[in-house]
Amino acid sequence: MKKMVAAMMLFLLISTQMKSVEPDAADCLDGCSTACVQSDSRLQARCERKCSIRCGPGNQPNPKYLFFKLIML
Repeated sequence: MKKMVAAMMLFLLISTQMKSVEPDAADCLDGCSTACVQSDSRLQARCERKCSIRCGPGNQPNPKYLFFKLIML
């Protein structure tokens, strides 16, 4: 019983020290173009052009837009 409690305490100690990685796009263009996966090269290029317009200087990615775009694929 004492070994089990000691093992649980060790497990809790180790798990609290772990760092988790949060997924995040490096910038707006990266986040938008990641969602532009198309089998047709014309549609792929169109999506990338839209991303470059949408993610002009100073624009930040909109998480709702990216989520919607991923659902639509």
